[in-house]
Amino acid sequence: MGTITYGKLIKLMEAQGLTTYKIRKEKIISESTLQKIRENKAITTDSIASLCKALNCQPGDIMEYVPDEPDE
Repeated sequence: MGTITYGKLIKLMEAQGLTTYKIRKEKIISESTLQKIRENKAITTDSIASLCKALNCQPGDIMEYVPDEPDE
């Protein structure tokens, strides 16, 4: 099935100075959603939209699909 990873998001946040403190303070996304991002778990499209708005970017700029290794 594959996995969505958020490494690109973390790098973009660092580049633009968007800290987890600022995300919580401005209520961009919840703390539980931040934890899901850290664990590469599913988040809602509303959360993705909020992050894209805060970072002025597109979804592909913050997440990446990584396919599973094929069974041999």
